Amino acid sequence: MSLSIICLKSSLRLTAATLALTLAACGGNQPVYETTSQSAQASSSGQTSQEPSSYSAPAAQEPVIVRMNDPVPLAEGHPNEYVVQVGDTLWDIAGTFLKDPWYWPEIWYVNPDIVNPHLIYPGDVLGLVYIDGQPRITNVRASTYRMSPQARVTPLTETINSIPYESVAAFLSSGVILEKDQVDSLPYLLTTRGDHLLASAGNEIYVRGLGQDLSGSRYNVIHVGDPLYDPDDNRLIGYQGLSVGDGRLVRGGDPAMVALTDSVMEAKPGDRLLPEEVNIPLNFYPRSPSSTVDGRIISVVGGVTQIGQYMVVVLNRGSNNGVSVGDVLSVFRSGEVIDDRFGGGSVRLPDENAGTLMIFKTYDRISYGLVMEATQAIHVHDIVRNPT
Repeated sequence: MSLSIICLKSSLRLTAATLALTLAACGGNQPVYETTSQSAQASSSGQTSQEPSSYSAPAAQEPVIVRMNDPVPLAEGHPNEYVVQVGDTLWDIAGTFLKDPWYWPEIWYVNPDIVNPHLIYPGDVLGLVYIDGQPRITNVRASTYRMSPQARVTPLTETINSIPYESVAAFLSSGVILEKDQVDSLPYLLTTRGDHLLASAGNEIYVRGLGQDLSGSRYNVIHVGDPLYDPDDNRLIGYQGLSVGDGRLVRGGDPAMVALTDSVMEAKPGDRLLPEEVNIPLNFYPRSPSSTVDGRIISVVGGVTQIGQYMVVVLNRGSNNGVSVGDVLSVFRSGEVIDDRFGGGSVRLPDENAGTLMIFKTYDRISYGLVMEATQAIHVHDIVRNPT
């Protein structure tokens, strides 16, 4: 993968219009990051409840508006109108109009004459207008995709959607990070059924610690790998987790029995199990953090040495440090310390901006970020800070 300067249009496609399902009026509720069940969604829409599945779509998040004293800067060469294309992301569209795409909620203006004005569809015409002397972007003409929900159920593929689940959950195929306190509380593989020391797809395993989970529940089997230490104070904050495979609960109890349905390596006694449902919000609003964030990248999922766009990284800052889902952070390469051959002593060179990432999953002391833009190679231990 080339790590030369990556254009905004191409580097941010993975965000897939993270704002699209949340462009409601600004005076909404506080943001919702937790997953809501399908039955709750059905209830709110007047439908009958459905039997829960292995994954429940999270609720849309209301935008968090932080009004700026200065006008939001527009992008150089911005258009007055833009026709939404199939495959666009809202971040792409925001970057067409704005210098800093995460300020989109500051200037979005909901058109009350449009059906479902908080959704954006291919073919919609977005226009830059001025209201009370301030720039606003609004939907000036709706496309034929936009129909009343009473007329039909619109497939999600027709709207400019939030991040697809598969796009951010793909990091599970390469590994996860387990918090220090999380490891001891997870269910674990006790032994393999039959004359097998190790287990792979097609084998059944005995597991302790599953509690009252129902038959059919699915799990990711994770091998606990190398410890992770915070480079700032050298404290242990978690472990590298290697994905072993997937399994399905066939019999409850203690121990319970799980059938391995897929594997990329052999499962061993002591491996941990995580519910396959991953509580990753799909509909959240990228924004500048509400507090000062100063941390480092401590790991990259996949074990590579150089990090580029669309890669998932782990930070040594979490919710305890004010990091929230949707926060946009700038990545800086630490300035090299060199000898001053002329004036004597040593000099630390300035930190250099290397890209942009967005937080999509937080824990108390760590968080997952998705690299949205890379202007040069990013490495483990590079610095992350509020965008400037």
